[in-house]
Amino acid sequence: MVGAAALNPAGSCTKKSTTTPSMAARDVEADIRRGAQDYSAAAATPSEQTPPPPSSSSTTTEPPQWPSISTEDALGPPPSPLPRDALRSAKLAALHARLSLSDKIPVQTLARTLVDSSADPVPLFNNVNLAFLGQTLISYHTSELLMCRFPRLPMQILHSAMKAYGGDKTLFHVARSWGVETAAAPGMEVDPGLLQFSLDRERGFNTAWGFVRPEAAYIEKYKWRKGISSSVVLDNDYGEALDDPEKRAELKDREEEEDLELDSPAERQIRLGDPDEKLHKSYNIHGTFVRAVVGAIYTHCGREAARSFVKAHILSRQLDLQQLFSFKLPTRELYRLCAREEFEQPVARLLSETGRLSRTPVFVVGIFSGNDKLGEGSAASLDHARAKAAINALKAWYLYSPGEDVRVPSDMLVEGAKPWQPVYMDIGEII
Repeated sequence: MVGAAALNPAGSCTKKSTTTPSMAARDVEADIRRGAQDYSAAAATPSEQTPPPPSSSSTTTEPPQWPSISTEDALGPPPSPLPRDALRSAKLAALHARLSLSDKIPVQTLARTLVDSSADPVPLFNNVNLAFLGQTLISYHTSELLMCRFPRLPMQILHSAMKAYGGDKTLFHVARSWGVETAAAPGMEVDPGLLQFSLDRERGFNTAWGFVRPEAAYIEKYKWRKGISSSVVLDNDYGEALDDPEKRAELKDREEEEDLELDSPAERQIRLGDPDEKLHKSYNIHGTFVRAVVGAIYTHCGREAARSFVKAHILSRQLDLQQLFSFKLPTRELYRLCAREEFEQPVARLLSETGRLSRTPVFVVGIFSGNDKLGEGSAASLDHARAKAAINALKAWYLYSPGEDVRVPSDMLVEGAKPWQPVYMDIGEII
């Protein structure tokens, strides 16, 4: 660490005389940015500083340092509060107690989760690394719960359900329910207990796993179709294609140039930013904070503590999976399902009706496979009632569940766990 030792020109490790081993690395960075300390001069003790030999091609030895720190130019105050300021923050202590976090998690780490990459671009002091770890844990526990509890869910519905549990908008409401307040602008003087970010600065770090498609910049513009298999392999945990920031910026600049060529008032040419884009960015920043908290719990307290936290704050939310389904041809899909499972062909039968010749008739239609009724629906027309009956039959098939207390693979990681009983898994999509 740079706060404890540095390499001298000969390659040996010597302690620094200007800093103590207990000084935080951020304090060293703050001194360097203020210009109050010459790091290259403090890399060795005065008795050990010897001039380089005349035959040496380099006159100075560059000490190990972060890429954003320069020993020549003073960069000013740090863009985020120092870690030592977290010990004096009442908001941070209240948030630590409100979340019932373990004493193993220091308030300095909790303060780091509140620093977005748009506020401090240095990865050592923002929440990017913790958020990437937390996103992996949230996606893992969410996917295993949904796949074991609802083994027949189609892949698109599974992606939508995972996003409903761990998406940016959901985690935004989770962060707001924790009582997290936001700072007006990031800076060294900000209370460490406030969420610090900037909507105008670029965020050069990614906290989700996935690959950028070559055609990513044009998928949303031209509404190109994506296959389910490619979404599983290339896209993120929610089946969303990742875009290339450079290509997206180039495409956006091209569209703005085309708009400027049109005859429009000068007021319309003032670019204040897209409000929808800023809103989605705010959702993502709050979601990144929640993911970073999960990553911090896993780092300091272990796997079981992180799992319990995810289950208590994220997976405990109620989600109606029936609202996620949307069928284009329900009768055709039901017919294919019965053929795949070797059931008898589905037949629609009129169960009851009332007011056929009135303005508000009601027809009740049932879908039968042999003597088994698969679904039932009521509507103002026979065709609509048959479609609703087919939809209800498909939902009953897809939403099959072995029970709320079904075991998941992570249960086997607990010491002394019972032998694993294989869970039921469906063979795949119908259409």
